[in-house]
Amino acid sequence: MKDYRNDLFGYRSLSTKTTFCFRDSNGLSLISTLWILTILSILAMQLLYSFQLENKAKNNFMEREKYHYAAKAGFELGIAKLGTDETNFDSLGETWAEPMQQQIDDGIQIGKFLNYQVTITDEASKININTAEEDTIRNLLAFLGAQPENNQTGDLASRIVEGRPYRTVRDVARVEGMTPEVLYGIQQQTVATPETNAVENIPPQTQITMGANSLVNRATVYSVDANTDSNGQQRVNINTANAQQLRQVRANNNQSVFSQAEANAIIQNRESNEFKGISALLDVPAVSDNVFNNISDEITVENAPAQNTSFGNNNNQGDNRNNQGDNENNQFSGNNNEDNNNEDNGNSLININTADSNQLQELQGIDEGVAQRIIAHRNSQGLFQNIDAIKNVKILTVQELAGITDKITASDGQTVNGLININTAPLEILQLLPGMDQQKAQAIINRRNEENPDAQNTSEEQIRGNPFSDIGQLLDIEDIDSQTFREVVDWVTYRSHGYRVESFGVAADGKTLAKCVGIVVRNGNQLSVPYLRQD
Repeated sequence: MKDYRNDLFGYRSLSTKTTFCFRDSNGLSLISTLWILTILSILAMQLLYSFQLENKAKNNFMEREKYHYAAKAGFELGIAKLGTDETNFDSLGETWAEPMQQQIDDGIQIGKFLNYQVTITDEASKININTAEEDTIRNLLAFLGAQPENNQTGDLASRIVEGRPYRTVRDVARVEGMTPEVLYGIQQQTVATPETNAVENIPPQTQITMGANSLVNRATVYSVDANTDSNGQQRVNINTANAQQLRQVRANNNQSVFSQAEANAIIQNRESNEFKGISALLDVPAVSDNVFNNISDEITVENAPAQNTSFGNNNNQGDNRNNQGDNENNQFSGNNNEDNNNEDNGNSLININTADSNQLQELQGIDEGVAQRIIAHRNSQGLFQNIDAIKNVKILTVQELAGITDKITASDGQTVNGLININTAPLEILQLLPGMDQQKAQAIINRRNEENPDAQNTSEEQIRGNPFSDIGQLLDIEDIDSQTFREVVDWVTYRSHGYRVESFGVAADGKTLAKCVGIVVRNGNQLSVPYLRQD
């Protein structure tokens, strides 16, 4: 019986143990299920959150893409605006220089419009670091706050010149001595931070800002102008033109400027020294070395010797003791006068201080043009002190050069790089040019901003101000003297063929969502884009 109970207890014990295991398994299953549900909920929430993020990112991407195309549309509008500009000059008074703000259809959401803003900047209103003189670059760096250097390796301006050419202005970052402050106008400003408690002070923070006066904003590598006159005709290259081509150069009054002898003088002068610019014509002597060598034995600056006829008259007068004289002495005097006159006629010298135009033209290599310049020189500068002084006579005056600046050039090619547009350049740039200062630069700006007395009110496009249409008009400004004109004439223009077009896609809250920046070069009726960046 005992064994049975033991067996029974054992059975019951086994049965109880089995029951206990069954109930524990149900608890684990419940806990596992809860965990699974929890994990699934988390996964679902994460999936939902990811979906929301993805959907939001997709919407943001779509929004940016839409404004990207809005910015591209603005860039195309800028190109179209430049394509309709038909004036023979470029100034800030034209419509292309005014900021534009327009809208385009959303394309996805019906009734929604996308805003974009466009600005066009003349690249010729900046200093071209690939062509500017070293002194001009040095002036620009000083204006931007670069400190001058005094060492054997040279200063920053000379190193920039040595590193030419540059593909972009930012490429000068590799030049030794270039700093972010100069290149980008970066300025560090200390900002005070309020104390969090009475014990610990938070140190001041440094805030970095970008300044407007920076090399990337004041310099360029894209300024370009056509090497033609205002009518689109190719200019005459004074370094390669023959005498006939030089004689065809005409001033604004349609009068010929160079005579045959003057054209020959230009050709001989450039054989020994190529013209670096058109202002070099002001140094060309009207009487070349070859001509002077041929005529040096035929000219004089001394007064003509006393005529023998005067000597004969004195003989005729005699003194109180020989009032009557005799026929022999008179005959002798007459023969003497005749012989001396024949000798003078054979070896007569032309006095360049008294000779008229016809007498001067008797000299080999002197034509009417050179003769008139010799006379004009001695009238304005005084008599020649020696025959060598005739070589001081120049073929051109500053006023005459001003009349042909648009007709001549010193370089080949269809374009000229690096000229500064006096119609668009700001005061800060104009005052840096050779021969210029702040007063002269301001005088140029005052002239181009004044009311144009010849403006036509009936024109479809009203142009503000009085822009220059010829470089020679600089001499009309009182502050621009002959020396200033001579120094600056080779570095300025009155028009441009290179522009920077910047277009921004702007959201309703005013935030810029997309940007399109490019360089547009105009060549006749053709427009090209050598540089384009989209952000």
